Amino acid sequence: MIQYLKNNEIDIKKYDTCIELSTNSRIYAFSWYLNIVADNWDVLVLNDYEAVMPLPWRRKYFIKYIYPPAWTQQLGIFSSTHISEKLVLDFIKAIPKKFKKITIQFNSENKFKHKNVTERVNYVLPLNKSYGEIYKGFNNNRKRDLKKAIKSKFEIVKNINKNDFFNFYLKAEKNYKLNSNQLLKLKSLLDFNDKNIQVWGIYHDKNLIAGLLWLKDDNRITNLLPVASKSSKDLGLPTSFLNEIIYQFSGSNLIIDFEGSIIKGIADFYKSFGIEKENYFLYQKSFNVL
Repeated sequence: MIQYLKNNEIDIKKYDTCIELSTNSRIYAFSWYLNIVADNWDVLVLNDYEAVMPLPWRRKYFIKYIYPPAWTQQLGIFSSTHISEKLVLDFIKAIPKKFKKITIQFNSENKFKHKNVTERVNYVLPLNKSYGEIYKGFNNNRKRDLKKAIKSKFEIVKNINKNDFFNFYLKAEKNYKLNSNQLLKLKSLLDFNDKNIQVWGIYHDKNLIAGLLWLKDDNRITNLLPVASKSSKDLGLPTSFLNEIIYQFSGSNLIIDFEGSIIKGIADFYKSFGIEKENYFLYQKSFNVL
């Protein structure tokens, strides 16, 4: 039986254990992460936490709706056993009718067909080979950037000051814009003291010129937020961050999750590391009340 539980009714220990043991676990789904990035969140639970589906939600004009929080790419259903198409559809049907609009980005293991679904593309790189083998998959642009980065003699500084990173991000040129709520959630994520949240940087004359916020759990390294000045891009420094992660964790059972991109230039950059495609599904349903 699938049961809807409000946040204060959730057995957090059982919930997090389900996420941790899931074959399709994502760091975004842990309670501590959702507490930071979601305005509110409840959950659908199968039996005694055999499978769970977090439901981040907001209220607008007294109307509640389910939305994908900033800094999460894939949520959906999590379980240590196989998730069938029927189970996915059963979970969708169990979403309470009080939510008048639904937008959920299901994870790549939640495979199903539905008229309200759009397929999206993510990029991942398995690290279960030696660094040398993975490096062979880099295209010529990445190898050339690495040579430039080595010649520049800039060093990656690990665990940099998180306020430095946040302020650098605010000032950096971007081809997108975040609203105040998204920036607030980012600041809260940076302020959260957890070893799974890593912030690296490269400095020049004591000024940050490139940075990377990435996440790590037992299964994935998530390339959450790269930031770089134009001069650092010209020197190939963004490539250095990802290369360092690949070098450090090569030969492990981890994968790098690049989080895809609909921006062609960024997508091409990720593809140049010899990645694999990972499809996931965006589910949207509206009752035309917002």
